[in-house]
Amino acid sequence: MKRIGIIGCGAISGIYFENLAKLDGVEVVACADLDLQRCSEVGVRYGVPSAKVEEILADPSVDMILNLTVPKAHHEVSLLALRSGKHVYSEKPLAIELHEGRELLEQAAERGLRIGCAPDTFLGAALQTCRKILDDGMIGDPIGANGFMLCHGHESWHPSPQFYYEFGGGPLYDMGPYYLTALVSLLGPASQVVGMAQTTFPTRTITSRPRNGEVIEVETPTHLVSTIRFDAGAVAQLTTSFDVWATELPCLEVYGTKGSLSVPDPNGFGGSVRVRREGETEWSEVPLVPGCAENGRGLGAWDMAQAIEEDRPHRASGEMAFHVLEIIAGTHRSEKEGRRVELTTRPERPAPL
Repeated sequence: MKRIGIIGCGAISGIYFENLAKLDGVEVVACADLDLQRCSEVGVRYGVPSAKVEEILADPSVDMILNLTVPKAHHEVSLLALRSGKHVYSEKPLAIELHEGRELLEQAAERGLRIGCAPDTFLGAALQTCRKILDDGMIGDPIGANGFMLCHGHESWHPSPQFYYEFGGGPLYDMGPYYLTALVSLLGPASQVVGMAQTTFPTRTITSRPRNGEVIEVETPTHLVSTIRFDAGAVAQLTTSFDVWATELPCLEVYGTKGSLSVPDPNGFGGSVRVRREGETEWSEVPLVPGCAENGRGLGAWDMAQAIEEDRPHRASGEMAFHVLEIIAGTHRSEKEGRRVELTTRPERPAPL
């Protein structure tokens, strides 16, 4: 049994509290947040004692920290947890700077601790079905992929959306990890990236409550295109945008020498998986393999806790999250420097669930 302390009680925390309470082998024993009132309310709602961050980190009975803070705080909170002797599972991205992500991996290795990172949607039934289709050779050898995450931003629904438009925000840092983690889990590690980006709107007006009408500055690109070459030979293109009002493009498609694979939204655990093979005139839906097809956030943290007990690699690994971060940072760097960026990391492709 791994005892988990949650740091960060914002909008995403609820689904983690709910799901982890249903899973064997883990127990959420404390929660903390800089907003003490919010922390207390969340703790009462889910029957978990609230505490200060330093109290959770100092508690020897807490084995593992679940870091659900805002992206720019991921590095600081995860580093404090590792230095306190705790395993860490963080929301995405692992960090917003490459040197920060590298430091977290080094600290975990030096201390014999595990570090894992969202997203864990690739462990859901839909993407695990896609993984089986590729592993079984149903569409032949992968040659390419296209992904599209196009919307008009989060200021219309998120109660505090300003961090989406700060450095470390934007659509690629925010939503790119879902698509890139899916691609790495399906195709293996990448070797090169080329990026182009722009910022279409210099300011955004919040229309959600409680900050309706507030104008925020945009500090990061909000429309980005990444072209990625994978070690195995496939070339993928990912477009992420907070500037698009509407689209009819698919979320993600993978193309092989013997057919094509339609992948459902990698921000979810379920959805329709379809293939169209050489010689066929229509797409066919593929039944999902047994597994989680609902909102299963927390599955990656649970798998890491189980992996610690079983002394095996965990699937939503820090190494894969750092590789995804390197692709994201490489896109921004490529845009800035006008050149192709070579990737230095090669994580192990996670085992099927």
